[in-house]
Amino acid sequence: MPAIVEPYDLGANAFLLNARYETNSENWLMLHAHQGIELLYVHEGTGTVTLDNQPYELVNNTLFCFQPYQLHKVDVPMIEGSTYIRTNLTFNPRILDPYLQPYPKLQAFLQHLISGSLKRQVFAFHEDLTFAHLLFDYEKLRTFAGGEPSVEDRVLFLFSVLKHLQLHVFELDETPLAMSKTASHVERILDWIEAHFRQPVTLETLSQELHLSPYHISHLFKQQTGMTISDYVSGRRVREACTLLENTDCSINEIGRVIGDFSAPYFSQLFKKHKGVTPGSYRQAIKRQFSSDS
Repeated sequence: MPAIVEPYDLGANAFLLNARYETNSENWLMLHAHQGIELLYVHEGTGTVTLDNQPYELVNNTLFCFQPYQLHKVDVPMIEGSTYIRTNLTFNPRILDPYLQPYPKLQAFLQHLISGSLKRQVFAFHEDLTFAHLLFDYEKLRTFAGGEPSVEDRVLFLFSVLKHLQLHVFELDETPLAMSKTASHVERILDWIEAHFRQPVTLETLSQELHLSPYHISHLFKQQTGMTISDYVSGRRVREACTLLENTDCSINEIGRVIGDFSAPYFSQLFKKHKGVTPGSYRQAIKRQFSSDS
């Protein structure tokens, strides 16, 4: 498979699941980004996964969680007698919008997976293979149904996957913060940034808006999220840029201005730092599939 950046067509249902897909004694190389959340569960294999320029070892019983528009590379080298077995679940989270209103905690968790800055996106499983079995159960349902399961079946399956991730995978450091006084402050900071990240964001501005000292804001945010406010805002702006590159015809100059009043060179530099490619290359790659279909 050629080492190119390519978009990923999620099909009419905006939902794809391939359970225990296997390749043997061959090189598997994939570099792409897409609009969906992707869960890659590696049952067996040896190689590397590169996520935002950070390489991770690909080993047995490992789960990778890729956020929307996040460029990721999977590289499994050709080794005689080697086997690469994986299960991929990719879905556009928007398909759950009509069903999540009665479940605000699950809705908040899904939003965290979509646009939050995740402390961890790689999880090693040892004896507990519950998640792998959960994915495989849907394949059995598809077999029993004699075709693609109903919308209801897909939604319930995704609910069960999200609930398992929320309770058993992300529970230690990723579940939305408990409503302590500290957590309440951090949630206010996150809410304010979400509403104003396209504008200049400074500790002084946050201090005035939230009536907390700049030091207190900086300390709380780093303690709870593991990153500085500046790094968080930069990441949020880049994610917004990805959405605009994929869904609009705005120029690079326009997108730079929209996400932070940046010049085109500065925006391109920021984008490449986070994604490993220029905005123009990213747009060309993510649009290729749709152009070929028209």
